[in-house]
Amino acid sequence: MKIPDQTLLSILADGQFHSGPELGRQTGRTRTAIWKTIKSLQQQGVVIYSVRGKGYRLAEPIELLNQEAIHAAFDNIAMSGFSQSGDLPVINVLRRLEVFHDIQSTNAYLLEAAKRGESSGFACLAEQQQAGRGRRGRQWVSPFGGNLYLSLLWQFNAGASQLGGLSLAIAVAVMRALRETGLTTSGIKWPNDILVGGRKLAGILLELAGEAAGPCAVVVGVGLNVRAAESKMTTVAQPWTDLESELGKPVARNLLAAQLLYQLIIAVREFESQGLRPFLKEWAMHDVFMDREVCLDLAQGQIQGIARGVDESGALLLAVAGEEQGTVQRFHSGEVSMRAAVTGGRDTR
Repeated sequence: MKIPDQTLLSILADGQFHSGPELGRQTGRTRTAIWKTIKSLQQQGVVIYSVRGKGYRLAEPIELLNQEAIHAAFDNIAMSGFSQSGDLPVINVLRRLEVFHDIQSTNAYLLEAAKRGESSGFACLAEQQQAGRGRRGRQWVSPFGGNLYLSLLWQFNAGASQLGGLSLAIAVAVMRALRETGLTTSGIKWPNDILVGGRKLAGILLELAGEAAGPCAVVVGVGLNVRAAESKMTTVAQPWTDLESELGKPVARNLLAAQLLYQLIIAVREFESQGLRPFLKEWAMHDVFMDREVCLDLAQGQIQGIARGVDESGALLLAVAGEEQGTVQRFHSGEVSMRAAVTGGRDTR
């Protein structure tokens, strides 16, 4: 997006009316150019009202993502974390940060960067995605300006076969970031969906580039509903919620993005050195299906049982219905999808 268009959005971000001449003076553009830009933004999904005699305004105020603001907040959080814990600071680990108005997919963008040899600590965010993705090829609905669509590139010396529990560690990192906002009611559905009251708040998608036994690059993608308008989420097939609704107050997206990046970097570094073990206790605290009856959808059919948590590889432990008492099977996230079991027409969630 061109700089004058970013300037226009920044002016409108306060949710107040701004006349065409006023916008023209502040952006250095003609009234006709302003009108064309407004139309272009509306076609991209930005809700802008136009009222004769008053001018233009966004449907509601918005805090646009800002690279400098996110980086400054990240540095403050990192320095605070270092002073409190004494651990190795991560202030210089966020090596590169890019923010887009519109992109096909933040994950796809960083996968291409990985192919070019970009190193760890490269992150990007976008106001909206045209081709956002979730697990198992599902679409991630990505309307403009209300949520977070964030990806982080990290290079691991271990091969892809050693990273089976990474998505669970990332889910714990997201929970830590949410706790910093004041949210205490969220939980994790194996392997890494973040739920509140059975409704999806955030999703995680990890994509790998590299060999099974050699060094590989991982792109960690997080989609987090912050302020999700009902009209923009009509194609979402499952129950969902957003952070502002759960907290009952506005959320500063730039600060949230910085906190999320900080927690992700802490988590990938800890996982790199110690694996999933340091995360297991927190995971168990947040596991919404622990000791509950669930149904797994496998390639060969469905299977029911009682969820018994996860092992150190991130595999789901399932006490399978009908098996000998105490028999537990292990299932890995790449091969299965989990949901609450339905017994006698009633969802046992």
